[in-house]
Amino acid sequence: MSPSGFQPLAKAGEAGMAKIGQVEKRRGANLPHWKKDGATYAVTFRLADSLPKEALDLLQRQIEAIERKFQIGNQPLSLEELVMQSKARSDVYMRLLDAGYGQCLLRDDWAAEIVAKALKHFDDDRYQLHAWCVMPNHVHVVVQPLRTHQLSQILHSWKSFTANAVNKELGRSGPVWLRESYDHLIRDEADYQHHVRYARENPAAAGLVDWKWVG
Repeated sequence: MSPSGFQPLAKAGEAGMAKIGQVEKRRGANLPHWKKDGATYAVTFRLADSLPKEALDLLQRQIEAIERKFQIGNQPLSLEELVMQSKARSDVYMRLLDAGYGQCLLRDDWAAEIVAKALKHFDDDRYQLHAWCVMPNHVHVVVQPLRTHQLSQILHSWKSFTANAVNKELGRSGPVWLRESYDHLIRDEADYQHHVRYARENPAAAGLVDWKWVG
């Protein structure tokens, strides 16, 4: 089922928190985040060890190169340029995740099942889960928060519950997930279809055969 009521993003303002019509943009620790009431989001969150320092250094260099390519002088980017820049950053980020860095804890069925059950637990209650995929070291979801529930609260709930369950199973403590997630505010029907398809096809694209943690 496709979400209704898509509205295109307006021209973005400065970094920090800028309100653009009903769209808000803020800068997180490392990533920009967009927020809009009633919106649907494509979200990726990853295990704490999924990108070691050498991969993060490579990611930073590639992102800086992308930003230099688009930013000429001090002129603000157009909406089309912002979309292209965001896609380029996302492509680099996803390729590094699919390379399979880290322990890849979610390759084990018991761990993947914990996450999958958590994602589906409040579906059609706190949110509508349009697509999801648990990869060996990260998770993709296309999700629409419902009523007063906020994306940040939903993500915190998923991460907190699954981290506690995984640590209990392993008899350990400590971080399981990276604190910050990558989220993309879906703009229109074509964008929605792209991200649903990406989530569902990511295992095959990453070379995972008969991968069942996708829906």
